[in-house]
Amino acid sequence: MTQGAGRYEKIREARGPHRVQRRERGRHALSGSFTQRDLRDAFGLFATGVTVVTGVRPDSIAVGVTVNSFASVSLEPPLLLWCLARDSSARSAFAAGAPFAVHVLSHHQLDLARHFARRSEEKFAPGALDGSRPPKLPEALCRFDGRVQMLHPGGDHLIILGEVLDIERGPGTPLAFHASRFGSFSADPGIPQMDVWAGLDEHGY
Repeated sequence: MTQGAGRYEKIREARGPHRVQRRERGRHALSGSFTQRDLRDAFGLFATGVTVVTGVRPDSIAVGVTVNSFASVSLEPPLLLWCLARDSSARSAFAAGAPFAVHVLSHHQLDLARHFARRSEEKFAPGALDGSRPPKLPEALCRFDGRVQMLHPGGDHLIILGEVLDIERGPGTPLAFHASRFGSFSADPGIPQMDVWAGLDEHGY
């Protein structure tokens, strides 16, 4: 079904007002007010660090994916989360109970971020796998070793909640990502350190 001069193609109409999903010149318009490109660009304005999550598929293939949807969740019990595309070839490596390693990348590890962001099943050299343990990337700013606790559906992604079992930290500065570009982070001089977790206890943030 078309509307106007054929610019829009109606795909689905749900109950209630403003719930028509349309495709505009190959792009999806969400709620008729913004496109997926608009939403992607808006999400990108939230500056993040960059991580690489590694695991092992049931067929003993080591996998690694670049992730910036990483977040801390809880101190007790120690929990974190990240999101993975539902159609990712690495999906089977992160079933409930599976081990994983989240590597927070240092600024000098831009090449690793780009390497693990590409769609390929050959991201590790032969012999990189040590038994059934997820591969460890050297020189990361921090590594969280953990186990997948549960998975939640999140639209075109999976929200993966993991229990932290071990932590290893190293020196360096973080690799940052903002508006589709990689960069660095530096603290503004004169601004004191803030313990966000202490703020949760004292101020209810």
